[in-house]
Amino acid sequence: MTKCTPNHQLRNLVAESGLTYEALAKEVRAVAAECGAALRTNKSTIEHWISGVVPAGDTGRYLVVALSRQLGRLLTLHDLGLGPHEEGDDSLGLSLGEDPLDALLPMWSHELNRRRFLSTSAYSVAAAGLPLSYVREIADRTAAARAGQTIGMAEVAAVRDMVRLFSEMDERHGGQHGRSALVQYLRDDVAPLCRGRFRTDEIRQQMLSAASRGVHLLGWKSYDAGQQGLAQRYYLQSYALAVESGVPGHDGFVMRTMAMQGLKLHRPEHCQALAETGLNRAKGKVDVQTESLFRVVHAHTLAKSGQRQAAVVEAERARTLLAADCGDEMPFWALAWGPPAASVYSRNAKVYETLGDRRNAAEQYARAAASRPASYARIVALDLVASAEMQLKGGSIEQACATWNRAMDHMDGVRSVRTRKAVTGMRSGLARFRARGVRCAADLDERAVEFLAAT
Repeated sequence: MTKCTPNHQLRNLVAESGLTYEALAKEVRAVAAECGAALRTNKSTIEHWISGVVPAGDTGRYLVVALSRQLGRLLTLHDLGLGPHEEGDDSLGLSLGEDPLDALLPMWSHELNRRRFLSTSAYSVAAAGLPLSYVREIADRTAAARAGQTIGMAEVAAVRDMVRLFSEMDERHGGQHGRSALVQYLRDDVAPLCRGRFRTDEIRQQMLSAASRGVHLLGWKSYDAGQQGLAQRYYLQSYALAVESGVPGHDGFVMRTMAMQGLKLHRPEHCQALAETGLNRAKGKVDVQTESLFRVVHAHTLAKSGQRQAAVVEAERARTLLAADCGDEMPFWALAWGPPAASVYSRNAKVYETLGDRRNAAEQYARAAASRPASYARIVALDLVASAEMQLKGGSIEQACATWNRAMDHMDGVRSVRTRKAVTGMRSGLARFRARGVRCAADLDERAVEFLAAT
């Protein structure tokens, strides 16, 4: 039998982390769960790895993320003694380099070739803070390559139209629909345009901004598929493109998205700083409705950090700005989630939910759903699901079931990991009522079983 060589690199990093083997095993299981995998890693497993046994499958990558989080810096399989030096793919997209396309092009190639390491990658706390320290003098950057066709606003408009089309498809049918087509479009059409020759610097800025919006949508599709690590990488590169564009407020909007992702994953590190910095990047440079989108996310981060009064005040500012519509046109990138009113209502609902006000949270979720066009099927369904959950926690089982039924009316034809999780969670929440023979709960559960079997 081959004798294993002790892994001194891993042993030293574990010692540096200060985690016991038992605590590290727990962190590895948590990372795996974020990626949709169930592991049984325990203290003995860690001992085996340090003795030289190589973790199977994607487990090594989960170990990398667990130690990266604890040590506050990005590690690779190579750093842990688990892979060759050329195994640099683990950090692909998790840095902000000279040209965002240098990171995006290989990412797109891996996506189209069905490489699993990106789709199973975990959220990185260390990478989440990168935009906060990312400083670059745009004036010192070289312009796009001066070769090929001369690009004008017609090409910018075409990219916006295509991204809008993909976005509408995403909302109507879910993030898993049309994803490969979007990757190919960004790689084959948009990337060459970003490196083309522009008639004016303003046109170049608008093209990079449009490209950033397309990459942002790809991040959102990954998020909807439950691929949080991949979504984060796309958001980082969307941010880099937005910074490169110099369009006021756009970089802050992506920081806002990254704050939202961190809140959703219960990883509060950097979220308030991201939301606040994003707001400061946009304040006074965008229309009032767009500013309301920044303020309501900032309110949510304040609520999450226990600053109750400040959160309520900021949420009220967002509502005031929304009501004070001055007729200014919102920028293309700010309409990522449709009508601004619906986004503000939905996020305000999360503020109330965080503060324990279930009644107001349920009302705001329902108001958000009612404020969106019917074509926004997935997000309407999810807002209604959230409203039903608040109603159930408030003791209104019949009302909750009625709202859940409305949510499921919108789910037909939607391919989304989040809608499936919502329905699975609904069944779990209704279990005790089914056991008591509550008719509406039993009928709804039967519908849920049919839905899950068909999707």
